[in-house]
Amino acid sequence: MRFVISVLSSSTSPATRRALRFAQALLAQKHEIVRVFFYQDGVLSAANNLVVAQDQEDIARQWQDFIRAYDIDAVVCIAAALRRGVLDHVEATRYQRQGGNLAEGYQLSGLGQLHDALQRADRHISFGGA
Repeated sequence: MRFVISVLSSSTSPATRRALRFAQALLAQKHEIVRVFFYQDGVLSAANNLVVAQDQEDIARQWQDFIRAYDIDAVVCIAAALRRGVLDHVEATRYQRQGGNLAEGYQLSGLGQLHDALQRADRHISFGGA
């Protein structure tokens, strides 16, 4: 079965951790992840400059490792990302900021990428949000 996963909460939210565990379980059961779409505060998981307290689990880093290890198509909503200060090098230059902080393996794009993935998936699972 082909899945799209939407992550809507920050990396400190239990929903984001559940989304990661769900994605890991899907691959373990030989399902396909068409795309993981990070939206709203979920875009913060794609920031490469987050620092987590030593006594806390670094879910953002775990997402980054998972995406890299399994070559997951990870898309970050560009509008939500810009509002929260998550930029790639192109956007950092465009908005005259010091540099990009989008982690390796992620791409900035619009909601059209979510729509495209939904057309190719059997299921859409969303974690977090208001």
